[in-house]
Amino acid sequence: MKSQRIDIENRQGLRLSARLDLPADGKPRAYALYAHCFTCNKDLTGAYHLSRALTAAGLAVLRFDFTGLGQSEGAFADTGFTSNMADLEDAAAFMDRAFQSPDLLIGHSLGGAAVLMAASRIASVKAVVTIGAPADPGHVLQHLADQRETLATEGEAHIVVAGQRFTLRRKFLDDLTGTRFADALKRLDRPLLVLHAPMDETVGIENAGQIFAAARHPKSFVSLHRADHLLTEPGDARYAGVVIAAWASRYVEALVDESVS
Repeated sequence: MKSQRIDIENRQGLRLSARLDLPADGKPRAYALYAHCFTCNKDLTGAYHLSRALTAAGLAVLRFDFTGLGQSEGAFADTGFTSNMADLEDAAAFMDRAFQSPDLLIGHSLGGAAVLMAASRIASVKAVVTIGAPADPGHVLQHLADQRETLATEGEAHIVVAGQRFTLRRKFLDDLTGTRFADALKRLDRPLLVLHAPMDETVGIENAGQIFAAARHPKSFVSLHRADHLLTEPGDARYAGVVIAAWASRYVEALVDESVS
């Protein structure tokens, strides 16, 4: 695939670092917007190989770092689930101005919860995909362990995820607990594909069941077999990409293969 680095200015005037991946011929048939997992970034190995598989199927993929993560500006401590959704909307608006509005939203883990919440606010989106997503954004509070009380009483706490230290403030907790996620699922009104690994030790498979049960048709579920939560094995990420592209061709007209339609 071809890839180019892009900067996006969000509504707060902060620079979000992004990458646009394109098919080898540089002529995408449709566009996807990808949201990464909690405390991750756009350059995660799984995101890279997922994007490669999608571009091979004719999709362009925009993946970006949420505010305060990766190479994006801003302080992570000042962000929350609501700001993630705002960043998604701003990225989609940028795509509309610079390239083409996104046809497909793909979210990994907490990014999956974010795309489910943001989908109804992005008119161009024709279908939504979650990968290892929690059935409630509040699931990430498990990372707090014994720091949750500290966060609630002192207004700030520190967590360590994958060896990196992050600062959280009380508004992060308030933001998660105030999210009406179940209502958003019922209002989704978009085809939904739920991808989840049965042995995911970070976000249990029961979350996929709850999302699937709450969403309306059309909806589909695909098991990622022995994949881990982050899709660290390239083959698992590529498989997910191939499945997403094939599934999306039913709902994104530009992806329909006329030879089999």
